[in-house]
Amino acid sequence: MTAELDSIFKAYDVRGVYPDQIDESVARRVGNAFVGFTGAARVLVGRDSRPSGEALVAAFIEGVNLAGADVVDLGFASTDLVYFAAGHLDAPAAMFTASHNPAQYNGVKLCRAGAAPVGEETGLLQIKAAVADGLLERAEEPGRAEQLDLLPEFVTHVRSFVDLEALAPLRVVADTANGVGGLVVPAVFAGLPFELSILFEELDGTFPNHPADPIQPENLEDLQHAVLEARADVGLAFDGDADRVFLVDDTTQPLSGSLTTAIVAQSILQRQPPDGPAEDRMVVHNLICSKSVPEMVRELGGTTVRTRVGHSYIKQVMAETGAIFGGEHSGHYYFRNNYRADSGLIAALVVLETLSRAGIPLSELRTPLERYTDSGEINRRVADPAASVDAVAKAFVGAPQDRLDGLTVDLGDWWFNLRPSNTEPLLRLNLEAADADSCAEHVAEVLALIGAEAD
Repeated sequence: MTAELDSIFKAYDVRGVYPDQIDESVARRVGNAFVGFTGAARVLVGRDSRPSGEALVAAFIEGVNLAGADVVDLGFASTDLVYFAAGHLDAPAAMFTASHNPAQYNGVKLCRAGAAPVGEETGLLQIKAAVADGLLERAEEPGRAEQLDLLPEFVTHVRSFVDLEALAPLRVVADTANGVGGLVVPAVFAGLPFELSILFEELDGTFPNHPADPIQPENLEDLQHAVLEARADVGLAFDGDADRVFLVDDTTQPLSGSLTTAIVAQSILQRQPPDGPAEDRMVVHNLICSKSVPEMVRELGGTTVRTRVGHSYIKQVMAETGAIFGGEHSGHYYFRNNYRADSGLIAALVVLETLSRAGIPLSELRTPLERYTDSGEINRRVADPAASVDAVAKAFVGAPQDRLDGLTVDLGDWWFNLRPSNTEPLLRLNLEAADADSCAEHVAEVLALIGAEAD
């Protein structure tokens, strides 16, 4: 049993192929163990559009009820809606989703009351141990389940992050990829002055049009064509559970997660009074974000905190520091006033407000913040990831290095991070340099040191 669970309990969530790796039995035990871990009298649950979600949620509810806790079933929901619910109702929550993974996958993201993260270092290992025991706690009085539609409250909350009066009649194309973005995006945009068109709005967790994984360039092609055809000002690409968003500009060029982080951070910082609390000018970013993010923050009189990759780490640091905003290169954007949780929709609205105020195309707005060229994440399969990282570190002895998350080496006009995967014998390389030619040159240099095949 433990070996089977090792394959689905990840660093930040539970995820695997349904029903071979994750099934109703696992979901039932996770629900039961989650009550034991949180001690909660009430648990919230939502799900994305995958066909297996309904059965897994029903089993999870059964496990929660057996332990004596009540359940509030939110039905179809985006992950950021579930995080909002956990904060708004001050209750722990579970979101059944496999995010950007293919349709045969499913899983669950867990959080405590107030949307506090549950990861390996914040409770997931304890839940895994309870699931491995295989015993279901049974209360004398089982809990009950009720349904609740929080979409109207969520819409109001998301809109509260921008000045609705400042929004201009921009043309916007959103690709929700048959995920639950098809539920929340039209609800948030309804009545706003944008000219919105949505691609693949129907909720269909078989993802018949293209994978709900916008970080892959090929999955942006439909959006890019639609932006070109509509002469749109911006395109928005959401993943399967709609907590991440990637943007393309008016010329159909994608924006990296780092660039979007910089735009949102700039907008937030420019609103803060210079004599306000220091945390109101503090931005958290993970260590594979572009150097342009901390540079821009410093130029606006703010400070940054650099963290490991992963939402549980960023949320924890934001809680500890009181930082107003956090961003990841992977397209996650965190807001203090969103219970420190991430929301692609909030980030999208902030960018649209910024565009509205600027009165210039996104292709121009991005230029001052796009100062370097990055490699994107490059995966290489190796026999011994730790040994490979050590070998690369030795090759750059004398250059500033740290081991906050894998190996980061800063060589002045270029830098890189090399991180082992949590689940596979893979190394993940992210590198940034002054321009495309030097980026390609240094990528080849580091890959030669790794000496492995592409994954």
